[in-house]
Amino acid sequence: MKKSRVAAAFSAVAIAAGLAACSGGGGTSSGTGAAGTSPKLTNCTNKMMNGAPQVSVWAWYPNMATVVDNFNKAHTDVQVCWTNAGQGGDEYTKVQTAISAGKGLPDVVMLEADHLSSYEIQNALVDISKYGADKVKGNFSAGAWKDVSQGSAVYAAPVDGGPMALIYRTDIFAKYGITTPPATWAEYEADAQKVKDAGGPVFGDLGSNVPAVMMALQIQKGATPFAYDLSKPKDLTVNLADQPSKDVLDYWAGLVKKGLVGKEDQFTTDYISGVVSGKYATYVSAAWAPGYLTGAGVGKGASSGVWAVAPLPQWDPSNPVSVNWGGSAFAVTSQATDKALAAEVALGLYADPASLDDGWKTQTIFPLNQSVLTSDAFINNKSAFFNGQTANKDVYIPAENAYKGMVYAPITVYYYAQLQAELVKINAGQISGADAATELQANILKYAKGQGFTVTG
Repeated sequence: MKKSRVAAAFSAVAIAAGLAACSGGGGTSSGTGAAGTSPKLTNCTNKMMNGAPQVSVWAWYPNMATVVDNFNKAHTDVQVCWTNAGQGGDEYTKVQTAISAGKGLPDVVMLEADHLSSYEIQNALVDISKYGADKVKGNFSAGAWKDVSQGSAVYAAPVDGGPMALIYRTDIFAKYGITTPPATWAEYEADAQKVKDAGGPVFGDLGSNVPAVMMALQIQKGATPFAYDLSKPKDLTVNLADQPSKDVLDYWAGLVKKGLVGKEDQFTTDYISGVVSGKYATYVSAAWAPGYLTGAGVGKGASSGVWAVAPLPQWDPSNPVSVNWGGSAFAVTSQATDKALAAEVALGLYADPASLDDGWKTQTIFPLNQSVLTSDAFINNKSAFFNGQTANKDVYIPAENAYKGMVYAPITVYYYAQLQAELVKINAGQISGADAATELQANILKYAKGQGFTVTG
């Protein structure tokens, strides 16, 4: 799930401290954390079912109360004490503060996959492969597992993901004679021009506040923004101005210049109002989007029964590439007092059939567990949001199973902030896409070196 917009930036001190603490092995401590007395949360949102040892959890999924109750009812050896410490930047600020203080983290914390490396380098997360993670590896696609792993080490248990696709309005497509959704980005631009020439709405949107989308689209074309291996924590390869990166930024800058897409920040009231009113013909997004849009009021009234989804347009249809936006997992923190028990919770929470069923049926998550992805009910589900389309079978399951995983750097938060700044300039017509890539490369190289990394790029 990707509900945070702009995560809090990690301080330079935190990154530098993380590098100083790194050893050649790159693993996290297997000790008991801060003096072995990591504080437990006392204000549990849920009730305990028995007197078993408690494991504290921070998580923001909307249906966590149900998930926690399901887990606690099924366990006599451990009970979850759950608190919603906020989502996205709100939670990450608290996490970083607790890491810097050496105390205050819960035993288990929900994190987005693209933030894991930022905490791994600070020795804040535990390698749970030694606590049974490998026993559930077969429950997930190779890409989902790669996103939470560093070599043989595993730093979180996957729960949900965001295989990307093209959501579109069937009424707008029909009105302007678009009979099939664009299969390539060249077709996307051609369709956008066709709609504009006929006096129609913009075809999509380049929101500067969703830099993770741009990163994913660049990777789809063959870009490799970063190379990073926690076993060599001080080494970082930065490759933000290669030709695929420039090509994708130039492509979207061209759409903006031609007036084919909007420039609205996404997840705002104005943006959602535009989605409802038909201001945009398409929405390049992820598998969690239907749930988000439904919760925001899209798909109701005049905007009901008009949505469909298609595979993400490709650069080379003979070599399709699946990419991901968002996705969360449960990690065990190095401050956990009983790491084995915490790992049992991380691996088992939101992994039981009842919780997984509740998650996808309420559109809270797009589950990564293959027990759901291969189930008849999930495969053949007729989506209400997509007017009865079997979206899982048609689009999202193939996209998830084809996803190969992505490499995130431990400076991802800073990188996102700088990419966002370049997208703002692109939308303002101040810079070309290629020049934005060049600026970004120089900026990130300087920053990474300043944080103590040995940088290649």
